[in-house]
Amino acid sequence: MASSAFHRRGRPSRRPLSDGLKAVGYSHVAMALSLLVCVLTLHAQTLIRTGDIAVRGLKASDFPRITKLAENVYGYEQLDPTKPGLTVNNLIVVTTGGVLVAEGQGTVGNVRRLVSDIATITPQAIRYVIVGSEHGDHAGGDSAFPEGVTFMAHPFSKANLERQAASRRPDQLKTIVPTDTVDSRRILTLGTTEIQVLFLGRAHTGGDLEVFLPRQNILFMSEVFINRIFPSMANGYPSEWVATLKKAEAMHASMYVPAHGFIDPPQVLHEEMVNYRVALERVIAEGKRLHDSGVPVEGALAAANFGELASWTRFNDNAANGLKRVYMELDGQLK
Repeated sequence: MASSAFHRRGRPSRRPLSDGLKAVGYSHVAMALSLLVCVLTLHAQTLIRTGDIAVRGLKASDFPRITKLAENVYGYEQLDPTKPGLTVNNLIVVTTGGVLVAEGQGTVGNVRRLVSDIATITPQAIRYVIVGSEHGDHAGGDSAFPEGVTFMAHPFSKANLERQAASRRPDQLKTIVPTDTVDSRRILTLGTTEIQVLFLGRAHTGGDLEVFLPRQNILFMSEVFINRIFPSMANGYPSEWVATLKKAEAMHASMYVPAHGFIDPPQVLHEEMVNYRVALERVIAEGKRLHDSGVPVEGALAAANFGELASWTRFNDNAANGLKRVYMELDGQLK
């Protein structure tokens, strides 16, 4: 398993900062800090903005990846077997009171690997799994989490999972129905770590949940934010989705973690979350233009002009359904 970190590895120096400043001189420190900022900025500018591993120059063997986001906080990227070349991401929060995992994976095999990889980080047991999205590529493998885990979801998502469980065939995997629900906000305290489970509004689904770590100022967005992948709105709420993203932006988190696409450096992720909102607004504007012009929904994609957005990952898979959902919203068909 490949791993990476945004922070330098190794044991931190115990030498007082003041001694270091005296040793190398204030001007040298300022020059070093300036150089570091320039390097990070250049990296952000030259990074290929994409959701596709091949375009990024990566291979399947590079995954799964664990990225240290803060002390005892990790991002996890695993390839989605149902969407070749794309990742499904998790937030892993390790505490003295156990582990919280935000989001699952789509297959039993992927969840088993996730659980195994968490065990390489900590001996602590997984206590909570937050169902940010009830869709199969995130919840399909939930039955492979260890016994005793508490699953938490929005009431909308829980109801959908209950319907899935009721209609499950004997040859299908067991659907896990969460026992705990969050309809607005719930604060969990594991050990000494505060974790907030939030519902900021309808977006990709009717029950998207986010996970916020106030001390680290990290916000896991679930499918409310997908990094450089054309918006998938087959079940979404277009205008409400934009409003939900604006609420997240107003929180001024130091890092916004997406459910799909790469877990890039914080500066890049902040820029891309804004870009994602702008992309949604473009889809809505195009849908409204075509709708108001009398273009039938079946011909909307052929008549649409998405500009640079047409180069985003999975444009061909998601654009038509996005326009259809905008038409439905304009016609008052979304409930």
